[in-house]
Amino acid sequence: MGESGMTREELKEKAHSLPLAPGVYLMQDKRGEIIYVGKAKKLKNRVSQYFANLQSHTPKTRAMVAQIDHFDVIVAASEFEALILECSLIKRHMPRYNILLKDDKGFPYLRLDMREPYPKLTLENTVKDDGAAYFGPFGSRSASQELINTIRLTFQLPGCSKQFPRDVGKDRTCLNYHLGACAGWCQTDKTQEEYRQVISEMEMLLRGNYQQLSSKIEAQMQQASENLEFERAAVLRDRLRSVENLGQRQLVTAGSRADTDAFGFYQTEAKACFAVLHYSGGNLIDKDYELLPVSDSPEEALSSLVKQYYLGRRAAPGLILLPYEMEDAADFSRLLAQELQKRVRIVTPKRGDQAKKVDLAMNNAREEARRVTTTEERIAGTLVLLQNMLGLPNPPRRIEAYDISNLGNDNIVASMTVFSEGKPLKRDYRHFKLEDMTSPDDYASMRQVLRRRFTHFLAGDKGFDYKPDLLLIDGGEQHVRAAVEELDLMGVCIPAFGMVKDARHRTRALVTKEGEEIGISVNQAVFSFVGRVQEETHRFAISFNRSLGRKGMRKSALDGISGIGEKRKQILLKSFGSVRAIRVADLDALERLLPKPAARAVYDYFHSSKETGTVVPQKGESE
Repeated sequence: MGESGMTREELKEKAHSLPLAPGVYLMQDKRGEIIYVGKAKKLKNRVSQYFANLQSHTPKTRAMVAQIDHFDVIVAASEFEALILECSLIKRHMPRYNILLKDDKGFPYLRLDMREPYPKLTLENTVKDDGAAYFGPFGSRSASQELINTIRLTFQLPGCSKQFPRDVGKDRTCLNYHLGACAGWCQTDKTQEEYRQVISEMEMLLRGNYQQLSSKIEAQMQQASENLEFERAAVLRDRLRSVENLGQRQLVTAGSRADTDAFGFYQTEAKACFAVLHYSGGNLIDKDYELLPVSDSPEEALSSLVKQYYLGRRAAPGLILLPYEMEDAADFSRLLAQELQKRVRIVTPKRGDQAKKVDLAMNNAREEARRVTTTEERIAGTLVLLQNMLGLPNPPRRIEAYDISNLGNDNIVASMTVFSEGKPLKRDYRHFKLEDMTSPDDYASMRQVLRRRFTHFLAGDKGFDYKPDLLLIDGGEQHVRAAVEELDLMGVCIPAFGMVKDARHRTRALVTKEGEEIGISVNQAVFSFVGRVQEETHRFAISFNRSLGRKGMRKSALDGISGIGEKRKQILLKSFGSVRAIRVADLDALERLLPKPAARAVYDYFHSSKETGTVVPQKGESE
């Protein structure tokens, strides 16, 4: 066993001492519980990564590393041996940080022992070497039990608790007989030979010989009709229909008749779905799926789940289609061949019919994941993702966002919007008209707004007495630095980040006061949410500024520019939203709105030394 109670430096030192050889590592917590099992081509390189730079890890990995008290490794002779060992250890220990299928009881089989005088189907979790025949697996226990019930009704087999031949002739027929669900095997006019004949037909169906069985039943039906046994012919007709339905649809599984499986994996903000479509002869015949918690890496999740899926069922088709490359596909294919005594190919198709099958599996996974994810779960999941990205102690349930908007030197305003549990809380929105500002200065404006807002908070004033979990500032590094410095002066500790926009005016990243950017475009849910916050805050600021602008249009910073009258001022402000945006606009953007001479006049005015009070745009400045 590994050394317990190791410090972070001791863990790192032990990792660096590992050999550059393939193997398996077992991470353990303070109680000695195995919390993660992984395999590596080179143990030293892989395990060292866990203790090198924690900030580079995903949130789930950081959480796992924080729980590691010590670890053990098992050196393997080859990568193939490491794969076998990894699969075995995961199945044995079910570590909580490994991605796991929920069903840890195995996949049920149908058991039929023809050595019994009255054989019957039973449900078993494992295949035993007991001389009986085993069929399947057929998916979940409920699906397998439903199949048994369907087969019993198809062949009119007993579903009661009577024991045969002990109870033959002891009682009258039950309700099942009168409903046509049982042939009345408890009566003396039914023989053991007749029963076993029906069971042999059922066995043919379970072995996949349903076409041969259909021909046999059809011949029996015609014979009964020729003998004028119309009631028996009707029973055989219904049985034939049921057998054909069962053979073509319900008896198709990953290990029996399917020749191709296509996998999909999709996750919303709160739920993930692992889906597999089964094909036979090019036709889609069945679907399996399982809902799981979200994963940091869909590729890693799918690879792990595929291994569990087939090794648990001990059955696989000849072709497996995946949406992502599987790093150890060759070794796993070899393992399946060894375990199942058949050749299994694992392919990641890029085009053609195989790629279309994978696309359909991905679509199925997406629909299932979306179907079970409520709006509240989406919002809560997004806030957790944002928490992890920003390293916050808790999900930001109350977010306040700030933006400065200028219309010349007189109308300098700020907006404060509030998002509670991810939704706009408009009753808490606030406008601020900046005081004692003779020229636009975003940094001074931001300092003043936050000073006024949190002075009210410290005083406990109604409407300002809530402390936000997160501040989002429209702007770059300098904007958020000014905000944090002002909060520090007041003794208020609240995480604050700037919202940095791309060339298309969409928030592409959040930035710290040190200038470290945190990209959000990699996660669509967070990207969309922060974008909505930024747009709503900007809209709220502009709406207030325009209302002030309409009152004092003649005092605009655009006054005095040759060729710019009231109408053109309105065109510019409506399009750009603020004088600040007009100030930093390029000539092409201005010429799209104004005649070239007027556009040149505006451009020259804001880019010449004659303009007074010009604010030079800073890196990452909001527009």
